[in-house]
Amino acid sequence: MEILHDIQLQPYNSFRTRALAKFFCEPESAEQIKEVLSRFPDEEKLALGGGCNLFFTKNFDGLVIRPAVKGISLLDETADELTVEAGAAEDWDGFVDYCVRRGLSGLENLSLIPGTVGAAPVQNIGAYGAEVKDVITVVKSIDIKSGATVDFDNGACRFAYRDSIFKQMRRYVVTSVIFRLKKSFVYRKKYVDLNEELNGIDSPSLAQVREAVIRVRERKLPDYRKLPNAGSFFKNPILTFEEKENLLSLCPEAPVFPLDGGVFKTSAAYLIDKAGLKGKREGKVGIYEKHALIIVNYGTDDGKKILSFMQSVQQTVSDRYGIKLEPEVWVF
Repeated sequence: MEILHDIQLQPYNSFRTRALAKFFCEPESAEQIKEVLSRFPDEEKLALGGGCNLFFTKNFDGLVIRPAVKGISLLDETADELTVEAGAAEDWDGFVDYCVRRGLSGLENLSLIPGTVGAAPVQNIGAYGAEVKDVITVVKSIDIKSGATVDFDNGACRFAYRDSIFKQMRRYVVTSVIFRLKKSFVYRKKYVDLNEELNGIDSPSLAQVREAVIRVRERKLPDYRKLPNAGSFFKNPILTFEEKENLLSLCPEAPVFPLDGGVFKTSAAYLIDKAGLKGKREGKVGIYEKHALIIVNYGTDDGKKILSFMQSVQQTVSDRYGIKLEPEVWVF
């Protein structure tokens, strides 16, 4: 395994911001990850997947570990389910396609999400009424501090909305993920856009649902390879009763949904759009004209420009509605 020095990280983040990594490696196994950790015990570490949910504002004075662990294995099987293990470096959408082609359901609504298998549990990716936590049984990892192998069952992952123990602690390098998927499929109507896309199809197949998700995403979301972005930039805010009442007094039509624990969720995209920011640009950074939740890079390689724009959006929404938008994207 080669250890590279002063590597430009621009190709490794979907916002395409420039930053140098002091050290950089792409280990192909858990053993190689342990080896590199033992060689650089005192360096700050960053585990990097597809780079589709972060950007850099400065150089990284430490070791970037970009796992290159690949492979898909079929494990336990019952009459109704099949357990599948995928290496952290497998392309996420390629893995979804692999499962759908074999008639395995549970991941189809997460089609076309950019990134790697290893990054999926970190962010607890979700779309169209589904979250990856619903089908993960085990996440295999290496502890950056001790170099030990640590396997997390679903409960130990502390999954929450776009969150997990891996995101909270940033202490583990994911090596592979084990999923339990169904061998049968029945489409259940959960998401309006997807229902409309499948309108006229009485009992859509697994493949038809995947194709519909892809069509909807391609219409609404920019391709990061053509217009650099990190997908949904902000989390949907969770509101107290008082915050909810204040929002509805200002915007009676605001979408508000009750959650357990006496709190409420609203739409970040709605707040940004209602604040008049959809399509807004400051220099070479702006809000995507077709989707208010996506910040796009129109040509800068300076992450500080994206950070500044993010903060201006947060300030505007806070001033108007008293709600602080929390970024879903990591900023380094």
